[in-house]
Amino acid sequence: MKFRTIAELVEIAESEQMPISEVMIRAEMEATGESRESIFRMMEQNLDVMEQAIHRGLTEDIRSHSGLTGGDAKKIQAYKNKAKLLLSGPTVLDAVSRATAVSEVNAAMGTIVATPTAGSCGILPGCVFTAANRLNSDRETMVRALFVGGAIGYIIANNACISGAAGGCQAEVGSATAMAAAAVVEMAGGTPSMSAQAVAIALKNMLGLVCDPVAGLVEAPCVKRNAMGAAIAMVAADMAMAGVESVIPPDEVVEAMYKIGRDMPVALKETALGGLAATPTGRALERRIFGGTPK
Repeated sequence: MKFRTIAELVEIAESEQMPISEVMIRAEMEATGESRESIFRMMEQNLDVMEQAIHRGLTEDIRSHSGLTGGDAKKIQAYKNKAKLLLSGPTVLDAVSRATAVSEVNAAMGTIVATPTAGSCGILPGCVFTAANRLNSDRETMVRALFVGGAIGYIIANNACISGAAGGCQAEVGSATAMAAAAVVEMAGGTPSMSAQAVAIALKNMLGLVCDPVAGLVEAPCVKRNAMGAAIAMVAADMAMAGVESVIPPDEVVEAMYKIGRDMPVALKETALGGLAATPTGRALERRIFGGTPK
């Protein structure tokens, strides 16, 4: 079951009358020669690591070595549980807090799963565990959601890029947001076409997002971009489930992301030479953390 584009992925899924997750599982079996049980078990282990990172971020006093990040996941969860009025709703805030938790654990040198990168590691687990809680999903459904995310990440990586140094943060957080949107659509019973539309809706709202890490660290603004990516993914999934379609097909959105990243100035691609990293506060933080003369 070979596919290179989202259109091909959807065509296989619909013609074979199977979910995207099943297409990806069978593709992995063909590519690796491993059994279904072995492949599924390896992905379940990834899910376990994600769950542990979420738990750590929401229960422990996580703080990065630089002091730039930590503790926000617990703040968001506490606010969600205590506030009388939630402007964005408990489900979105659950996804946001979980995504933040994983990203904060990453910044504190904890164990995470790169989905597709360490800098964007919180979005997929944040959305999958939140959707599972909302939908009362079983473990198999959650593992299958990771295969959906993997299929979309595979396509984006092969047709564009998933590296902030190559394509800006749109390539990292944007790709992760698209992966998560597609994954939760399948969890909610959506069609492969709906997952594809969720990818387009999510990713096109991340186009042009620059990679400008303060002091060159994957912390600020990365953690909060994981939070917002999770929120966008959940809304994109709802929009797709409602029947909303992207005017621009998902594969063309991926191509546009690649071209935007290619044209993006070097200063805005993980070099810490521009954007938020180059603000007065960004430079002051760099001096405080590393000392010496700022760039």
